[in-house]
Amino acid sequence: MDGVELKLYGMWASPYVLRVRLALKLKGLDYEYVEENLANKSAALLRLNPVHRKSAVILEYIDETWPRRFPLMPADPRERAAVRFWCHFGSDKMIPSLTALIHSADEAQRAAAVGEVRENRKLLEDELREGFFRGRRFFGGEKLGILDIILGFDAHLARCVAEVAEADLGEDFPSFTRWLREFEAQPEVQEVLPLPISWSTYSAATAGGFWHKLRKTTTSVNSRVSPCNNERRERRPRECV
Repeated sequence: MDGVELKLYGMWASPYVLRVRLALKLKGLDYEYVEENLANKSAALLRLNPVHRKSAVILEYIDETWPRRFPLMPADPRERAAVRFWCHFGSDKMIPSLTALIHSADEAQRAAAVGEVRENRKLLEDELREGFFRGRRFFGGEKLGILDIILGFDAHLARCVAEVAEADLGEDFPSFTRWLREFEAQPEVQEVLPLPISWSTYSAATAGGFWHKLRKTTTSVNSRVSPCNNERRERRPRECV
């Protein structure tokens, strides 16, 4: 399987795409990255991912295809079930609250969205302190796992969005805050995260919309991403979105 060529279609700030990029980096897999304009999606993206937002499925596929390279899912069936449960929480709760914050049009909507984000953080705080994953450095144990990847970028982006929206998410979640800082400090995560910029310097009236406000001021990522710096080999194309 190491002779397979991977191609990832995505948008630079999408948490779904960042999840897959981190998984590929942790596994040391080379891939070609194709930047997409989500307002005008390519025919290839629409063909490969007509349902959208299925990065959890892609992560499990990557883990099952290359199981010996930095395993992401636990071996224990009960823990795997717990991981999948909280992965759904990320998709069903964290992303919608983040979307609500992004699209809030007034103070009332913003306050309601912030309340949802804080409620989600409280649930994760309780899980890290008293739940199945209590006492762990990461949800995956001493190293990152698939649940850290799913929730980590959602939590990171929520913090960035809150800065743009000038919303206070609070810091009264010590276990959650410690976990997020540990996640963000990992070298592989640092390499995948969008380059740091002063998020709050952009005008709310920018014509390009919210994502344009977050757009990096540096040049785009190189189209060829080789985390292992391996020499390019002959590979069969395989595409991910």
